[in-house]
Amino acid sequence: MSLRVLFVVYDNGSYDQTFPMGVGALAAILKKDGHEIACWHQDIHHYPDEALTEYLDNNKFDVCILSLIGGYYQYQKMKGLSKAINRSKQRPVYLLGGYGPTPEPEFFLKKSGCDIVCKGEGEIVIEKLMDAIEFKTPYKDVPGIAWLENGKLKETVRPPLVPSLEDLPTIPYELFPIDTYKLLRVAKCKLTDFCFPLMSARGCTFKCTFCYRMDPGYRKRDPELLLDEVELLYKNYGINRFSFQDDLLMSSVEHTEEVCKAMLKRNLPITWDCYGRLNYCSKELLQLMKDAGCVFIFYGVESMDQKVLNNMKKGLRPDMIVAGIEQTLEVGISPGFGFLFGNRGDTKETLKKNVDFLIKYDDFAEKRTIRPVTPYPGSPLYYDAIESGLLDKNNPAEDFYENKHLNSDLLCCNFTDMSNKEFYESLKWANKTLMKNHYDKQKESTLKQIDHLYDNLDSTFRGFRQSAGTTDNSVSADNAFSKTNWENTKNSDADAARFTQSNNGSTNHEKSLGRYDVYIKNKKIREERKKRERKIRLAS
Repeated sequence: MSLRVLFVVYDNGSYDQTFPMGVGALAAILKKDGHEIACWHQDIHHYPDEALTEYLDNNKFDVCILSLIGGYYQYQKMKGLSKAINRSKQRPVYLLGGYGPTPEPEFFLKKSGCDIVCKGEGEIVIEKLMDAIEFKTPYKDVPGIAWLENGKLKETVRPPLVPSLEDLPTIPYELFPIDTYKLLRVAKCKLTDFCFPLMSARGCTFKCTFCYRMDPGYRKRDPELLLDEVELLYKNYGINRFSFQDDLLMSSVEHTEEVCKAMLKRNLPITWDCYGRLNYCSKELLQLMKDAGCVFIFYGVESMDQKVLNNMKKGLRPDMIVAGIEQTLEVGISPGFGFLFGNRGDTKETLKKNVDFLIKYDDFAEKRTIRPVTPYPGSPLYYDAIESGLLDKNNPAEDFYENKHLNSDLLCCNFTDMSNKEFYESLKWANKTLMKNHYDKQKESTLKQIDHLYDNLDSTFRGFRQSAGTTDNSVSADNAFSKTNWENTKNSDADAARFTQSNNGSTNHEKSLGRYDVYIKNKKIREERKKRERKIRLAS
């Protein structure tokens, strides 16, 4: 006997979609246990919410699962889809999970009308919960869940984390429309790239105040097994660009080295990007990443002011940030930047430091903007907002989701000494300055492209109106011409592609383990140099 389970993948309102890795991970567990799996892909087909009611009325399922993060948009989608599920004549058992519901299960149980909220990491929870639903055993025996009983919250203790990520079954990609998901566009990808997200690890060792972590600690995948999955996706689906979505692939120098070594050993014609940490940057390590196919690293910088960085517990220094970004650009990797404004200690002056930095180091791989900091439920900043009276202490989740967090580009809670009006005036100036810089460079590059077309009678030109939809950063500011048409790109971040100051994100050499040997040699040289410099400082 098995259950029929429906995963609901909500619409992000985008023309390209990111593969829902969490759904894939849970589907792997359910498939292993013999359950029947289906997905309702609102993300791909852009169905109205009410179409889910009709689908459930016409198709019998035992369980329906929706997972979401703690954003304002996701919260509104959850409310609409929950109504659709609850209206069905064949309403299944409704489960809700993810980063959003986990820290505030009672609020989400009442708002959604779902039967159960699954808290934290889902694999162990879902396996035991399916048994309880199928065999009608008490929920109290299932770890990591919350439910309402006579209107009162009931919860069980969360289970231990999956000790080894290698124990988890492989995602059943054959159950998903991968040919659609691989059309995802990401920074520094080319027109002909097929892009796909992956996870190299789970968790983060840092304690930033604005960040919410469902589970403590850090667990990494075995690099060789990770590359088995990369190779499977490359060979079976033609995917040649991988976007590592874990919080921090650069969790340590050792893990980064291991992943790069595995990449070089496989010698697959792929490129990749990841989230990085400037604490671990060195020119040698970045060059190794470049040699292994890395073309883009997103850094959570957040601020260029030391006091603000300290208040956020970022563990960074402005000089460390500058050195890491300059080294990243020097080896030919494009840096992405995360900046927030509105933390404790932020002023007009700290905002100007951020704007100056973004303009100085902008390689135009992405549009650069700054957003207000948001105290997401579960984060230390969330509880700070409650204690400070910025969120209603009696019902903070209600205040956050229904009254305060209405848009990620608008202020939720003002932690600064500025008035809201001053705050918005400052942020308006910052983002207008950054956008002017972006489009001024685009205008300059486009005019150079026109000059080149007619001065050189360039027969490779593809036409101003032909759609390109690319993030192939193949044209520098000083070399503003290409076979690619740039007039009508569909990717908002791709506008910058034709005037990037860096390379096109391709690897111009064959990957080999010899490059890892070069890295080890250069690393030893740097370490010896640092030892000598340390001795000189101590002696002086």
